Amino acid sequence: MSQAKLLIFGEVLFDCFADGSRVMGGAPFNVAWHCQAFGLNPLLISRIGSDEMGGEILTAMHQWGMQTSGLQHDAEHSTGMVDVSIEDGSPCYDIVENSAWDFINQQALPQIDKDSVLYHGSLALRNTVSAQCLAAIKKQCGGSVFVDVNLRDPWWQRQHINSVIHGASWLKINDEELDLIVAHENDIESKARFLFTSEKLKLIIVTKGAAGAIAISDNEMLSVKPETTVNVNDTVGAGDAFCSVMLLGIDKGWSLKDTLIRAQQFASAVVGLRGATTGDMEFYLPFIKNWALE
Repeated sequence: MSQAKLLIFGEVLFDCFADGSRVMGGAPFNVAWHCQAFGLNPLLISRIGSDEMGGEILTAMHQWGMQTSGLQHDAEHSTGMVDVSIEDGSPCYDIVENSAWDFINQQALPQIDKDSVLYHGSLALRNTVSAQCLAAIKKQCGGSVFVDVNLRDPWWQRQHINSVIHGASWLKINDEELDLIVAHENDIESKARFLFTSEKLKLIIVTKGAAGAIAISDNEMLSVKPETTVNVNDTVGAGDAFCSVMLLGIDKGWSLKDTLIRAQQFASAVVGLRGATTGDMEFYLPFIKNWALE
């Protein structure tokens, strides 16, 4: 990023678990939370309801030191919720429709640095209001774009995928999602390189759960696997953790190999949490020290 500002767009919500517990989440919020812990000071553009859960999110962001000028307030729609269940070790999501983050309003945007690096996912585009707001941001912001594909049924259509990833420099996607959108190729590398033919991508990161991840560019392919046996509480937010360190590596100018290894290390630690984030700064300190971020 070369000290460019980091702009993160999309959903903020609560992941609600079967045991009655709930954790703040949403891929963009999770990425912003981790990036804040690592010192990037991102600007999160999202929307919350004028309700108790929205108040909890606002308070948590203030306490974590995050900017809140991009957090809009909605008197008509509730703060987002997702019912999370774990089936065969993988999370399943029931995402409440017409939540506040579906209505991120371009008229309520703060001033945006034209050189900002933009991160966004695909889920927040399910509603035309938020989709139009993102389009307006892209017109204002001329920096590079990092797209995180999050295919959640029934909130995606294959025919719209190209429009979601259009203009991205970096794309993160998991192996199952890649199979869905490029079904006609036989292996991960072939599927990823097919996307290069239709988009001006610099890098595609394919996460593979417990099997690690692969990063593919025009001229190289690198893979990484967890270094040790991982203590898994749940896998919610593992991909978001991975993305946050990829963004950190871009900002710090790390090599692709180092960035990939560190992203895997952090994602492997996050699966030991309940939910995708923690308010315990002690969790981040070993990474900050080992990566010389102090």
